[in-house]
Amino acid sequence: MTVEVTVELPAGPATVTGNWTPGTNGETVIIAHGAGAGKDHPFLIGFADALAALGFSTLRFNFPYVEQGRRMPGPAAHAMATWNAVVEFARVSDPAARVWAVGKSYGGRMASMAVAEGLAVNGLAYLGYPLHAPGKPEKPRAEHLPAVDVPQLFVEGSNDPFIQPIEQFESVVATCQDARVAWIDGGGHSFEIKGVKRSAAEAGASIAPIVAAFILD
Repeated sequence: MTVEVTVELPAGPATVTGNWTPGTNGETVIIAHGAGAGKDHPFLIGFADALAALGFSTLRFNFPYVEQGRRMPGPAAHAMATWNAVVEFARVSDPAARVWAVGKSYGGRMASMAVAEGLAVNGLAYLGYPLHAPGKPEKPRAEHLPAVDVPQLFVEGSNDPFIQPIEQFESVVATCQDARVAWIDGGGHSFEIKGVKRSAAEAGASIAPIVAAFILD
């Protein structure tokens, strides 16, 4: 079902839309999009539908800049405020469920920053963590990760340019309190694999069992 969530921003309240699917297994997965696409990207729909089929409650949502028709993300503080608002929505919608934050690229990084600053969730899963811009490993986005005190799962394509060189990425993961990596052999940033023909929705669905296993472990 389509839902609306109010986000308190410095300039006043904003409304973001989401898609809420109640589940049956007592686990809620909140799903954020990457910087270049909103909640209705086929990859995220495929991922969410596959989780829903496994009994998870799911909530896909937009960040405010998408609702405003802008292509570039707004301030990180706005994204973090949105994460706080959607987590609160999920807790009110199903108070007994555990809540997990999952994000594609930018959306996952914003979740990790929010958790590092106090947002309470049971764990985080990153679908292609954007450690740095492609070709710019000298500017990593990782200084906050050691402050995250809940379990973290990095789902990463081995050919993802956002985490090359891999040795640097593995060093960052080693600084985390509780983190593991699930490698997609040959996968790029959107888990595309050279020589393998599949839709974005199929790629998203293929990641769902990995995240489900992490949550239920």
